[in-house]
Amino acid sequence: MADLPRLAVTRTAKLATLPLGYAGRTALGLGKRVLGRPAEHVATEVQLRTAEQIFKVLGELKGGAMKIGQLLSVLESALPPAVVEPYRAALTRLQDSAPPMPAATVHRVLAEDFGEDWRAHFASFDDLPAASASIGQVHRAVWADGRSVAVKVQYPGAAKALRSDLRQVGRVAKLFGVLLPGLDVRAFVEELQERVAEELDYGLEAEAWHAFAQEYADDPDFAVPLVVAASEHVIVTEWLDGTPLSKVIEDGPQAERDRAALLLVRFSFSSPTRCGLLHGDPHPGNFKITEDGRLGVLDFGAVKRLPDGHPPAIGPLLRCGAAGDIEGVAQVFRQEGVIREGVEVDLDALASFVAPYAEPITSAEFSFTRDWMRERGLYMFSDGSSIFRMLNVPPDYVVSFRVLTAGYGILSQLAATGRFRAEAERWIPGFAPDPA
Repeated sequence: MADLPRLAVTRTAKLATLPLGYAGRTALGLGKRVLGRPAEHVATEVQLRTAEQIFKVLGELKGGAMKIGQLLSVLESALPPAVVEPYRAALTRLQDSAPPMPAATVHRVLAEDFGEDWRAHFASFDDLPAASASIGQVHRAVWADGRSVAVKVQYPGAAKALRSDLRQVGRVAKLFGVLLPGLDVRAFVEELQERVAEELDYGLEAEAWHAFAQEYADDPDFAVPLVVAASEHVIVTEWLDGTPLSKVIEDGPQAERDRAALLLVRFSFSSPTRCGLLHGDPHPGNFKITEDGRLGVLDFGAVKRLPDGHPPAIGPLLRCGAAGDIEGVAQVFRQEGVIREGVEVDLDALASFVAPYAEPITSAEFSFTRDWMRERGLYMFSDGSSIFRMLNVPPDYVVSFRVLTAGYGILSQLAATGRFRAEAERWIPGFAPDPA
């Protein structure tokens, strides 16, 4: 396979087939309605055919296109059952697979970053990738000191390809509304474009990775591999064995699903408090369950730096939302300047927006289901997004809400039950009730 820039024309052409295919299917659907087919049956058929083409094209691409595919794979629990069932396997594959780059290209990147004698750093190096992602792929190797390591190598030209993909996906964003009516894909694309530089900086990722590894070293609940070496386009970490979270989602026993969900919530809620960082890319491809039951975390390209911990209003906001105190929610937003002075906000709409985020931590125990994600979680992406845009929401809060949304998508896939409120009380300042 050629370097990513050489494939730009092919990649653009593949993405361009999406609106053309949709137009054809819509015309075909109109013809069938004229011939007497029920409208809902025709709509479902158009949706299914659109889904098939979207998943096929995204599955063949890296970069931004695959990132959107990964987003959809996390949110598949919110998709209509008629669409999800035939394509759930394809969606899951998007979480951790992509066409590999040739060994010669991998060797060239290693030589450019580690020197022509790069092999001296390794006792052995497997040319076949162990995993692939949106901007890089992982190879298994043995470091010179005998440690098993994972070597993440960035695709040559990843920056140009990623930006090109995101522009193209943004142009066809309306097609994704066929899958999730009301989903503001363009907003997600804009956020990805803002984060692209950070995700491409492997040096910055290595710093964050090291910080997480130091904080969670010897933790009974979490396993974060140590960083062994890093450069501009390569990160070498200790190898971590375990069961991919996607496998747990697919057929794990209920106890394992519940345990994985609890650890996902604990990791997300605890990291801003413990190390001033928030893992910003919760999708199953980034997690494993180790043999001793810990949650292994493998990717830190998208990390939000929160040196003071959780944004100060997050706890009080979720507490008021969980208590059904929408006046309290509005008061917190006004104090933080999220609702500007003199601006009136529809409290019912605000309540509907906050409810899906707060509901799982309203009671001592909560059960996530795909039906819940479809019925309530979708508000996070459709109607709720309109009021969200009316508010003056600081970037830290936007990221926190987005991570919470994606996390809920994974928990719904796991169909997990857990005591998630206790985790919020433990780790999010201002959420627990004031002591009497």
